[in-house]
Amino acid sequence: MTGYGIADFENDQSRIQVEVKTLNSKFLDLSLKFPKQYAERELEVRKLVSEKLVRGKVSLIIEVTEKDYDQLPVSINQGLFQAYVREFKELAGQSGLNTDDLFRLVLQSPNVLSNHTETPKGVTDWNLVLSVVERALQHCDEFRLQEGASLFGKFEENMEVLKEGLEKIRIEEPIRKSRIKDKIRNHFSEWLDESSFDQNRFEQELIYYFEKLDITEEIVRLETHLKYFTKVIQSEEAQGKKLGFIGQEIGREINTIGSKANDVAIQQTVIQMKDELEKIKEQVLNIL
Repeated sequence: MTGYGIADFENDQSRIQVEVKTLNSKFLDLSLKFPKQYAERELEVRKLVSEKLVRGKVSLIIEVTEKDYDQLPVSINQGLFQAYVREFKELAGQSGLNTDDLFRLVLQSPNVLSNHTETPKGVTDWNLVLSVVERALQHCDEFRLQEGASLFGKFEENMEVLKEGLEKIRIEEPIRKSRIKDKIRNHFSEWLDESSFDQNRFEQELIYYFEKLDITEEIVRLETHLKYFTKVIQSEEAQGKKLGFIGQEIGREINTIGSKANDVAIQQTVIQMKDELEKIKEQVLNIL
């Protein structure tokens, strides 16, 4: 969800500049900064951003610079200004104080200056500002698409590593079973003479250990999850949350294989797969 977009417009009356920055977030977290004369348009902007960018931590800055200075961005209450002047002069005379800072003091007095709360005459048309906002959002979305294309290639590489790891486990699995069988047989040989070896007891022990340590189901489920992850990343819909859930399931199967295998070769492969899965989980946060 990392992205950046900027757009501007300039004519004889004004200059408009819009900047959009986005970072990863589970939800839409919009920080909006724009001129006060467009305050009533905030909901409209928020709706537009949610439609275009869906989610992420978004910073949107709208700057409008008017070139026509005939009208001030504030209004001066001249009657109140004069009233303050008279009152302050009278107080200064009674107290024997100078009036050097009288002008500054009066301007800072309550209600002498007030910002325009409504759109003043001649201010830049909102539709023009909105068109620049839309272009900035479009540029940001294009940036995201480029990042997404790069991520797609990385995910394919990650999936290839996990599939190779799964194939190594498949190859090691019969070797592991044979190793367990030999280990159990040797233990029995230590306890019993070969002539009195109880074949039925030996088979029962094998069945117990194989059921306890069997990873066939985990291998099948892991293969299914890897295929599903590949299918989802090829979708054009926003699937970031779903990919996160699939990643959790992949991790669960890998961990179970590692804990049940009780085999050095398989556990080494599991460690490599877990490291690769962490890379995937990190990058999934960038997917809508």
